[in-house]
Amino acid sequence: MSNYADGSTVVGDDLRDQHEFSKSKPKVNYDLPSPASPKKRMGQPFINSIDTELEERPFFVRIGKDGLIAALQKLDKQLVESGRPKLLSKKVPTDWIGSEITPGQLGLINHGGSPKILTRPGRYPGFPLRNWWARSFEGKKGLSDTVIEFLGLTVVQVSQNQAAVISDPQNSIFVIKNAGFVCFAIEGTYDVLSIVDQTHLSQNVKDKITHSILGSTHEVTMKSKLNAKEEKEYVVATFLNIPANNCAILQRGDDLELLGAGQSVITNPSVTLRGLYTLGENQIEMPTKDIFTRDQVPVSLTIYLKWQLTEPLKLTTHGYNTPYDALRDKTQSILTQIVAHLDYSAMVKQRSIGPDNMEDGTDPSSAFLDALRTRAMDEMHEAALDYGIILKDLAVIDRQFKGEIASTMDKLTTRALQAQVEAANVDRENSNKVKQEEGALSVARIKAQARNTQADSEAYSVVAAAKAQAQRTRIEAEAQAEATRLAAEADAEAIRIKANADAQVSDQFAREMELRRMEVAKVRAYGSKTIFVPSDGPAAQMGSAMALGMAAGMGADARRA
Repeated sequence: MSNYADGSTVVGDDLRDQHEFSKSKPKVNYDLPSPASPKKRMGQPFINSIDTELEERPFFVRIGKDGLIAALQKLDKQLVESGRPKLLSKKVPTDWIGSEITPGQLGLINHGGSPKILTRPGRYPGFPLRNWWARSFEGKKGLSDTVIEFLGLTVVQVSQNQAAVISDPQNSIFVIKNAGFVCFAIEGTYDVLSIVDQTHLSQNVKDKITHSILGSTHEVTMKSKLNAKEEKEYVVATFLNIPANNCAILQRGDDLELLGAGQSVITNPSVTLRGLYTLGENQIEMPTKDIFTRDQVPVSLTIYLKWQLTEPLKLTTHGYNTPYDALRDKTQSILTQIVAHLDYSAMVKQRSIGPDNMEDGTDPSSAFLDALRTRAMDEMHEAALDYGIILKDLAVIDRQFKGEIASTMDKLTTRALQAQVEAANVDRENSNKVKQEEGALSVARIKAQARNTQADSEAYSVVAAAKAQAQRTRIEAEAQAEATRLAAEADAEAIRIKANADAQVSDQFAREMELRRMEVAKVRAYGSKTIFVPSDGPAAQMGSAMALGMAAGMGADARRA
């Protein structure tokens, strides 16, 4: 949707969103709205419709759906009807020589100081001379160029997210978005001051306390010549880009207006930007000024604040620029009253004041401290609501005592800390020794277990080896006995077979030869000097006598020796 704005404040992307401040002060609604959808003050429109105003500008034609050529033709018709020279040239293009104009281009001709436009593509030769008398070809421009300025003719075409800031011959400022126009200035000029990318404005606005991005702005200036030597720039338009869940406060005199998230531009010189605000949660740690206890001991506190701004109009109506400024003053006042009712001893014991450090009720002053905590939170919550702020959390997270009592307390604290460190070191050494002894005992136990395991393994190995050796001996004996038995049986069988064979020999000579062979074998086995004595019969007695004689002779030889 195209937007035109003239000497006004434009809000959003529709003329219906344009508003002006009513001449009366706004009625403030103290009901808390949802942070995501802040209520705007209902009043008179910020400006009235300016479409008619733009149409009444002389020789000013908007670029419609038919495009730039149709708008130039309409402007040319207005100039001819007013008795002024034509804007569009009557020259007819050729296709063989001359300056070339391609489709999508415009040719610019200076005709004695007046502009002439070539719109038809082709070549335009520089002769005959009468066609170019007091004329000169000044170049070409694209039909889609954002800005074309030539001898009083101004063409502006801006696309999405672009905005053009223009000054007319009377130095009035107007802004167009997603639109375009052609115009011809008879007296003065239409000056294009800036083409702004609305989604990437040059300056980010940060909260000085929380450092969060509140939005971005861009100021468009115009030079004004004050005298022959001095020129000065003046801000003629301020662009705003406000993120979701943020807002801006505009001011006109004593009247304030809430501006929601979106892209906006301010061109009304009587409207100023009061500030940008976030409607989300914020938190900060804030030091306070010195506060005196009931027994006149100075103490400095560090407090934690968490809040959410829901109605920025209430905040700015009370004259504060940021929620932090409003909360800081009220918090300082309430904490001063609370600490003034506390003794130094209670402050030393009470490390912090907040909802998470409730006593068990045994201390006589705990109920009093709890009552002070509750009163502080309640009073701060009520005070914050007057400024359009919801206080989410308040706590004192640290305190520092000042003066002589502080130095004395630091010395005592240092001594206590040293004693604690020494006790901790002794405990650590004892613990280390105990751990070392426990470790040595564990090592000895493990070694004993290892030795027992090794002895069991060796004993088991010896028993197993003995069993294996016994089993081996038994098997070998059984094998040897079996072998002997088998050998005896084989020998007996051989003798039996041989005896049977000998018994079956019937020839007397064969038997005699066998006996001789046995005698030969006997002599070979016992030697040739062996005397064989019969073991039975009369020959046996002879053998016994011979043996006795031999023995007696051997004995006598032994005595003589």
